Amino acid sequence: MRILIAIPALLVLGACNVSKDGNAVTVQYDQNTAENTAADIGNTAQNVAADISNDVQKTGDKIQNKVGDNDHDNNSQANATENK
Repeated sequence: MRILIAIPALLVLGACNVSKDGNAVTVQYDQNTAENTAADIGNTAQNVAADISNDVQKTGDKIQNKVGDNDHDNNSQANATENK
Protein backbone atom coordinates (compact mmCIF):
# COMPACT_ATOMS: atom_id res chain seq x y z
CA MET A 1 0.00 0.00 0.00
CA ARG A 2 2.87 2.36 0.73
CA ILE A 3 4.15 1.95 -2.81
CA LEU A 4 0.93 3.56 -4.09
CA ILE A 5 1.81 6.67 -2.12
CA ALA A 6 5.33 6.75 -3.54
CA ILE A 7 4.34 6.36 -7.20
CA PRO A 8 3.23 9.99 -7.78
CA ALA A 9 6.42 11.26 -6.15
CA LEU A 10 8.52 9.02 -8.36
CA LEU A 11 6.67 10.24 -11.45
CA VAL A 12 7.35 13.85 -10.51
CA LEU A 13 11.01 13.15 -9.82
CA GLY A 14 11.38 11.28 -13.07
CA ALA A 15 9.98 14.23 -14.99
CA CYS A 16 12.36 16.79 -13.51
CA ASN A 17 15.41 18.06 -15.32
CA VAL A 18 18.04 19.37 -12.92
CA SER A 19 20.89 21.52 -14.11
CA LYS A 20 23.62 23.32 -12.22
CA ASP A 21 25.31 26.48 -13.46
CA GLY A 22 27.86 27.75 -11.01
CA ASN A 23 26.07 28.24 -7.67
CA ALA A 24 22.61 28.15 -9.23
CA VAL A 25 20.55 24.98 -9.52
CA THR A 26 17.62 24.87 -11.92
CA VAL A 27 14.83 22.31 -11.73
CA GLN A 28 12.41 22.06 -14.62
CA TYR A 29 9.31 19.87 -14.74
CA ASP A 30 8.64 18.16 -18.08
CA GLN A 31 4.98 17.19 -18.33
CA ASN A 32 5.49 15.10 -21.49
CA THR A 33 8.09 12.97 -19.74
CA ALA A 34 5.74 12.51 -16.77
CA GLU A 35 2.87 11.44 -19.04
CA ASN A 36 5.09 9.03 -20.96
CA THR A 37 6.40 7.53 -17.74
CA ALA A 38 2.86 7.11 -16.40
CA ALA A 39 1.80 5.42 -19.64
CA ASP A 40 4.80 3.08 -19.48
CA ILE A 41 3.98 2.14 -15.89
CA GLY A 42 0.36 1.47 -16.86
CA ASN A 43 1.41 -0.72 -19.78
CA THR A 44 3.84 -2.65 -17.62
CA ALA A 45 1.14 -3.23 -14.99
CA GLN A 46 -1.23 -4.53 -17.68
CA ASN A 47 1.43 -6.86 -19.04
CA VAL A 48 2.20 -8.22 -15.57
CA ALA A 49 -1.51 -8.78 -14.88
CA ALA A 50 -1.91 -10.57 -18.22
CA ASP A 51 1.09 -12.80 -17.48
CA ILE A 52 -0.33 -13.71 -14.07
CA SER A 53 -3.71 -14.46 -15.60
CA ASN A 54 -2.12 -16.68 -18.25
CA ASP A 55 -0.12 -18.56 -15.62
CA VAL A 56 -3.23 -19.13 -13.52
CA GLN A 57 -5.13 -20.37 -16.59
CA LYS A 58 -2.30 -22.75 -17.56
CA THR A 59 -2.11 -24.10 -14.01
CA GLY A 60 -5.86 -24.63 -13.97
CA ASP A 61 -5.66 -26.48 -17.28
CA LYS A 62 -2.85 -28.70 -15.96
CA ILE A 63 -4.88 -29.52 -12.85
CA GLN A 64 -7.94 -30.29 -14.97
CA ASN A 65 -5.88 -32.57 -17.22
CA LYS A 66 -4.38 -34.35 -14.20
CA VAL A 67 -7.70 -34.86 -12.40
CA GLY A 68 -9.85 -35.26 -15.48
CA ASP A 69 -13.61 -35.15 -15.47
CA ASN A 70 -14.02 -38.02 -13.01
CA ASP A 71 -16.66 -37.72 -10.35
CA HIS A 72 -15.30 -39.05 -7.08
CA ASP A 73 -17.40 -40.27 -4.21
CA ASN A 74 -15.83 -38.75 -1.13
CA ASN A 75 -17.88 -41.03 1.11
CA SER A 76 -16.62 -44.25 -0.48
CA GLN A 77 -15.60 -45.77 2.88
CA ALA A 78 -19.03 -45.04 4.39
CA ASN A 79 -20.74 -46.43 1.30
CA ALA A 80 -18.63 -49.60 1.43
CA THR A 81 -19.66 -50.12 5.06
CA GLU A 82 -23.33 -49.66 4.22
CA ASN A 83 -23.15 -52.16 1.35
CA LYS A 84 -21.90 -55.01 3.60
